[in-house]
Amino acid sequence: MPAHKTQPLHLRRIDRARNMARFYMLSIQPTLFGGASLVRYWGRIGTRGQAMMQTFDEDVSADQAFARVERRKRQRGYVGLAANSSRT
Repeated sequence: MPAHKTQPLHLRRIDRARNMARFYMLSIQPTLFGGASLVRYWGRIGTRGQAMMQTFDEDVSADQAFARVERRKRQRGYVGLAANSSRT
C-alpha cells in the first residue's frame, strides 16, 4: 500500500472577543481493504471533542477530501499550529 503524502493537520481558531477557542484535526489512515479513511476531530480547545471518519475506495479521493476540508476551515479563520508551540 502506498504511503500517504498528506501529514496530519492540526488547526485552531481563537477569537477571545467571541469566547471562541476551537480545534480541528485531520488525518488520513489506510483501511484494511486498500482504501483510505479521512479522520476528523473537532471541538472546543480543552475538551475531547467529536470525531468522524469517512472511508474512500481510493487514496486520491481521500486526499481530495482532505484538501477540500482544509481549504474550507482556513476560509473560516482556522490557522495551523506552530511547530514550536508550547501549548499543553
